[in-house]
Amino acid sequence: MIPGTHSAGRSAERVRNCLPVLLAGVLTACGGGGSGPTPLPSPSTAPGHTMSVTVFYDRNGNGIKDPQDHAVPDVDVVIGGRTGRSAVGSGTATVANVPAGSHTVTLRTETIPPFFAAGTLPSVQVPGDGRPVSVGLTLPIGRNRPDVYVAFGDSITRGDGAAPSQSYPSRLQSRLIAHFGDAYVNNRGGDGTNTFEALERFRRNVPANEPAYTLIIYGTNDWHDPVCQLNTPQCHTVPNLRTLVRLTKAEGSLPFVATIIPVNPLLNGQGRNDWIDSTNVQIKAMAAAEGAFLVDLNQAFKNQPSLPALFDDHVHPNAAGYDFIAQSFFEAIAHGRSVP
Repeated sequence: MIPGTHSAGRSAERVRNCLPVLLAGVLTACGGGGSGPTPLPSPSTAPGHTMSVTVFYDRNGNGIKDPQDHAVPDVDVVIGGRTGRSAVGSGTATVANVPAGSHTVTLRTETIPPFFAAGTLPSVQVPGDGRPVSVGLTLPIGRNRPDVYVAFGDSITRGDGAAPSQSYPSRLQSRLIAHFGDAYVNNRGGDGTNTFEALERFRRNVPANEPAYTLIIYGTNDWHDPVCQLNTPQCHTVPNLRTLVRLTKAEGSLPFVATIIPVNPLLNGQGRNDWIDSTNVQIKAMAAAEGAFLVDLNQAFKNQPSLPALFDDHVHPNAAGYDFIAQSFFEAIAHGRSVP
């Protein structure tokens, strides 16, 4: 027998006997016990569900999407904490990964266009049964005609300085049709008129057209009144605009009132733009007090890299300037933005 054989055999046997004990100790240290390691929780294998909700303009307020009711895009729809946005064209929002159960469909208020209000918000069972889900929005326009707009103003509204197809009402109409599916913008701009003349023109140009929306740009020509040039409290611009807003609301039309755009600084003294800035402060306060939606054209123009590049002459925009006015009104009407 080889010396040390018995000793080596006993050592190997001791290792074999200790191995289960060592393994048990390792398992215990890892959180195990006599029953072995605790299994890690497995991720949920139940995915959420996809729901579709259509947001539409409920013209007659009956809660049903009729053929004449069109989509209202870019509205955030929320179901079970998940969000989707209504699409241009269809108005349908696809909301993904919605947990199973019963949920109330809600809309994010800040994404609903100005003056629109949601009707009854439906409850849905997720997963759904395949029936269409929709939310109707209504407008407080009385008997006025849906999707009809009156652009009410002076020569800037009329589009002096550019071709008729380049006027802001024409370009705005194209944008609104592409977004909502329907719109008619009636250009009621009167050359050279001031806010006193606007009061005289209102009855002939606004109620007769029964517009859902009245878009007001007035005040540029008030500068020619010495009382206004002196920037005295007797200047009539803001009081007259307040009256226009109130007349608009009395007719059941929705008022959007613009700040006065700046004049071309290369062809006018700074005093005229100073007066415009001062008057616009008052217009903003008036619009807020009277419940009109403010379209801050003045700030939008000033945000551009080159103000003179937007003008055809000393006060009238060129085609680029009118396009910018159209975009500003579109963003106000469609998305509730005072400045695009």
